[in-house]
Amino acid sequence: MTTRIVTGIGLLALLFVALYFGGWVFALLWVAAVCLAMYEEFHALSKTGLRPVAIPSWIALIIAVPGFLLMTEMTGILLLMLLTMFTMMTVSLVVIFRSNPKLEDLLMSLLPLFSIVLPGLCMLALVRVTPMAQQRIFLSLAFFVPVVGDSFAYFAGVRFGRVKLVPEVSPKKTVEGAAAGLVGSVVAAVVIYLVASALSSHGIPFYHFLLLGFFGGLIGQIGDLFASLVKRHCQIKDFGHIFPGHGGMMDRLDSILFVAVLVYLYQALL
Repeated sequence: MTTRIVTGIGLLALLFVALYFGGWVFALLWVAAVCLAMYEEFHALSKTGLRPVAIPSWIALIIAVPGFLLMTEMTGILLLMLLTMFTMMTVSLVVIFRSNPKLEDLLMSLLPLFSIVLPGLCMLALVRVTPMAQQRIFLSLAFFVPVVGDSFAYFAGVRFGRVKLVPEVSPKKTVEGAAAGLVGSVVAAVVIYLVASALSSHGIPFYHFLLLGFFGGLIGQIGDLFASLVKRHCQIKDFGHIFPGHGGMMDRLDSILFVAVLVYLYQALL
């Protein structure tokens, strides 16, 4: 547990630096994290005996990153739809024209696109938000709502966990931990509101933060369970080993990626 805590503190320090500078500093760090997570997921899927097609998803990501940073929101969405269609068609053609085409290969080839690339671009789009104070609010919500929720769930589960949540997917997760995680996510949203209100006039109602904390907590836990299901399918414990006590990059981003979509949609409709 000590190793996990020390590593977590280091990751939080890096996160604070990225959030403070925002803009291109955050964008570069985030793109590097997304690339590593996508590599880990494709690598894990390839261990199952499947033959996932990775190149189209990488091409889509490379094209979309500058597009999302430089284009308007509507143009970025149109580009996203075009790249999604390109990736789906290209992957389908590659698999269909193999000597032994399998539907599983096609579906697993598209999994990183929908679980990493598209949510990752939603987070990247938040970098365009102005003023900077509001950008930091949305980025903080996307990160801290799932991260604090995960921490509450972990420690409460270790200390009080009795009833298993979904043992077929994640044997260690408990109902008590999930409930504590939801509380932690709401607490994180409230703290972000208090800090943001003390530093600037953002105009976002308090109850919006409560709703984002609650639904972000739920969605973050779904993202965590989704990653656990993928790892169980691939028969691996972690996606990687670059973070002692935490696993790989995808092990850290699973819930964050899902919550990023929620925060992006919220700010787009605000």
